[in-house]
Amino acid sequence: MSPISHVRNAISPTACLQRSGCCDARRLFPKVLQDVLDRVDETYKAFFRRGHGFPRFKGKGWFDSFTYPQLGFRVEGSQVSLAKIGNVKIHLHRPLAGDIKTLTLKKENGKWYACFSCMVDSEPLPFQESVVGIDVGLESFAVTSDAEIVDNPRWFRQAQKKLRVRQRHVNRCRKRSSGWRKACKLVARLDRHVFNQRNDFQHKVSREFVENYGLIAGEDLNVKGLAGGRLAKSVHDAAWSSFIAKLLYKAESADRLLVKVEARGTSQPCPCGAPVPKKLWDRKHHCTVCGLNTTRDHASALEILRRGLRLRTSMPAIAGMALEAPSFSYGA
Repeated sequence: MSPISHVRNAISPTACLQRSGCCDARRLFPKVLQDVLDRVDETYKAFFRRGHGFPRFKGKGWFDSFTYPQLGFRVEGSQVSLAKIGNVKIHLHRPLAGDIKTLTLKKENGKWYACFSCMVDSEPLPFQESVVGIDVGLESFAVTSDAEIVDNPRWFRQAQKKLRVRQRHVNRCRKRSSGWRKACKLVARLDRHVFNQRNDFQHKVSREFVENYGLIAGEDLNVKGLAGGRLAKSVHDAAWSSFIAKLLYKAESADRLLVKVEARGTSQPCPCGAPVPKKLWDRKHHCTVCGLNTTRDHASALEILRRGLRLRTSMPAIAGMALEAPSFSYGA
């Protein structure tokens, strides 16, 4: 048991607030205060695990969410009953499924959101024999082994001009003034709009892959390393990590198999196994052995699929789980 857990069991958070002279201690639900201690505990565990990024103190103006863990709330039609608060109207964008475990209330851009975490059963899709390899990139968001091209929408690039104007307005305002706060809200609202666009796009693309293919092979990219170069803005805008994460949990729920292969050298060999060296600016693939003529990204997708199929045959796995591939040589 962690030291914070010992303190929490010895003295209740409400009693600590009362001793410190906080007059609002009785208005707070005890489980909510205990969840704050759990957050602090997890934050310090993460700090000691990674070795950097010491946790910063979050004052009253920076704490924008609180959680009811299992107890203290109840959904009644179009209202949610909250302990120590009362009944609050909510707009459910979809019906709740499974067993509700926690409820987190979050304030963002002046709006409150109720986030429910539920335990639900998986929903396997009908069996699919088709397989696909996916090569993600910047020129195109993704190119499949079936020669299908998913265009890169570049949501941040589209909003960059408007965002630049709003950020300049923030810099011209006096810090902590009412005008400065309003300008910050406009910037945050535009950032959230870009995030929602990107999130919606990736959900739709990942759902399409999961529904149409039984095995999906992709690269195990070091996105953090790629995001540290000259193309950092474009890499962050593409958000490959979040896309792969969506593919992973959707595949697990739909009883599909997601295979992550070694990303190094996927553009150099031909799917037939012959080496076809290319420079970064070479966008065409021509193999003198098998005669394959195609684009560089399509050839990479075919190679990713070949590695994924070889990994699946050599290392059988449970459907829905991600496999990590060992390193491959160019001529393998």
